[in-house]
Amino acid sequence: MINALGFLGLILSLASMSMKDILYLRFLSLAANSIYIIYGVLIDATPIIAGSIIAVIIQAIRIYKLNQNKKLSFSNTNGN
Repeated sequence: MINALGFLGLILSLASMSMKDILYLRFLSLAANSIYIIYGVLIDATPIIAGSIIAVIIQAIRIYKLNQNKKLSFSNTNGN
């Protein structure tokens, strides 16, 4: 069961690398790293936990910035 969780994280991580849309890439990577955190806790692997927490924070910030840029871009095209 624990290995299945690790493989799920791996599959999501690899799938994120195939995404053309950067937002989908970020979301899949965020999901993969969230799973890696759980996996790391279950196998007691501090490096996996730490790296995945950092990756989740980075992906969340990037997603936030992408959404902010889309909102700014949309409001500028509407003449506001």
